Amino acid sequence: MDARQLEYFLAIVEHGGFSKAAAALHVAQPSLSQAMANLESDLGVPLFHRLGRGVVLSEAGTELLEPSRRVLRDLNAVREKAAAMSGLHGGSVEVAVMPSPGIEPLTTLIQRFAELHPSLTVSTRAAFTPEEVVALVRSGACELGLLGSASPVDAPGIDVLSVEAQPFVVVSAPGGDIQDGVALRPEDLAGHKLIASRPGSLMRTIVDDIMAAGTDTDIVAIVDHRTSILPLVMTGVGIAVLPASWTRLAHRCGAAVAPIEPTAHLHVAMISLPAHLAPAARSFLDLTRSLARRRSAESRDGTAS
Repeated sequence: MDARQLEYFLAIVEHGGFSKAAAALHVAQPSLSQAMANLESDLGVPLFHRLGRGVVLSEAGTELLEPSRRVLRDLNAVREKAAAMSGLHGGSVEVAVMPSPGIEPLTTLIQRFAELHPSLTVSTRAAFTPEEVVALVRSGACELGLLGSASPVDAPGIDVLSVEAQPFVVVSAPGGDIQDGVALRPEDLAGHKLIASRPGSLMRTIVDDIMAAGTDTDIVAIVDHRTSILPLVMTGVGIAVLPASWTRLAHRCGAAVAPIEPTAHLHVAMISLPAHLAPAARSFLDLTRSLARRRSAESRDGTAS
């Protein structure tokens, strides 16, 4: 068994079959198939079940998926350490990220990480629920996960670093009756059209609570992609309830941003497995820890970040 065979194994899983994996790896499919046959022979167990032209992971393949990812990650860590000792630098960190934390604090984290480590790469993978982020980290697909949840996350076997609690705000196109920085109560939104996400998110729960309070409001648009919300707001389709992470971007677009009183909070956390972090991921986690301490101090002092 060698690293190349493990790389082939993971590529077949990632791309959903031998032919797509062979194309992505730029190797001939017979060579890929032979490498997998040799690996299965060395391990003494089948890694895939062949179903027609497709394959699915066997029980053994499923169990060996996470250890294989860890082995390759540890090998990459050795290469990175050796490169650093020889005066070279390089490597990457993979982070699973939900949409709103992907605006902030991810922007600040990547900006500062790039300043400190210009030769390292941050690769993000989209996830849309805390459960998806936890699953990606637990499986080893990503070393780190940045998530936002209605309450502090608790995942057995996962290290959780609380970063910040983001209040929710109302974002509106300029020129309307919502004034930037002036706090609103839910009843102040009477008569407005709301842009909302689908049921199940904390954002949608807040919108539903506003409507249930008896205010004369309607949902005018329901969107899956959070990136669609701000453009819809700016064209005057409606207003939106978003985590405060969107405030800086909304202001740059010229939108009015008003706090809601009272409001829920999006609890943002960075998660990781207790061990097997490559140097780049460990450095990114340390940077996140420093940011969390700074934001906690700012919150106590009542200052902005």
